[in-house]
Amino acid sequence: MPKPVPHARTIVTEDGVPIDAAHLPGAGDLAIVLAHGFTQNWQRQVVWKVATRLTDFGGVITFDFRGHGRSGGVSTVGDKEIRDVEVAVGYARELGYPKIATIGFSMGGSIVLRHAGLIGGIDAVVSVSSPGQWYYRGTRPMRLVHLAIGNTAGRLVARTILQTRITSGKWDPVPVPPPQAAAMISPTPLLIVHGDSDEFFPVDHAQRIYDAAREPKELWIIPGFGHAERYASPELLRRIGSWMRDAAGLEQAAAPDGEPDRNRQAPGSADGGPSGPMTATPGKVG
Repeated sequence: MPKPVPHARTIVTEDGVPIDAAHLPGAGDLAIVLAHGFTQNWQRQVVWKVATRLTDFGGVITFDFRGHGRSGGVSTVGDKEIRDVEVAVGYARELGYPKIATIGFSMGGSIVLRHAGLIGGIDAVVSVSSPGQWYYRGTRPMRLVHLAIGNTAGRLVARTILQTRITSGKWDPVPVPPPQAAAMISPTPLLIVHGDSDEFFPVDHAQRIYDAAREPKELWIIPGFGHAERYASPELLRRIGSWMRDAAGLEQAAAPDGEPDRNRQAPGSADGGPSGPMTATPGKVG
């Protein structure tokens, strides 16, 4: 039987911003809403790779945040974007999915935390490589990001080269930060994933979010893992997909060869966990 053909369409947020979204069919019991990182869009190869691999675990809704790719509006770098996630979640419900999980990378990781804490209505949330504080400039990549956001020349480069249109205004008021939002997510299951080689945000950002969150929660610190979608290996995505199905109370999906996925290990298990060896916060990861 041929695989279902993905479909792209425009969906519109409550504040009238057109959002370009694609639906990749998968198991009909779970929708996975995929939120990309800053300057990415769903047609970029690194995002498409994640989306297609997650279809082994459910249908995937991938979309461009406002100001990115083919969506309208301008990026507010994590503030109003929770409305973009919410309309994608609404699209998943319209398609008939009974369970919905969100997963976000970098900026998208902070946005799914804020969406889950401030709006909710989902069954599981995964935040990968999220910042743990606003206005962080402690690494060279983040200083460059702030240059792109904070001046006219930087925004011009982002618009012309990276297809990212950034607002010239400042946050007013400052959005609820990721740790504070994480504290509001319970009882929805939360998974925080971060690499010890993340060049944007050190692992203490993930720890800060984890410490603020309430149960049920898990923290995976991945040795050798860099930042966001670009470094997400097939093994890591497979384990995240399995976690999402478990967290949503669903049976595991069949592996690509048609056999049940019997090789899944719990976080911190002897084979090393996601994407090679994995460490977990002692006494905190369930």
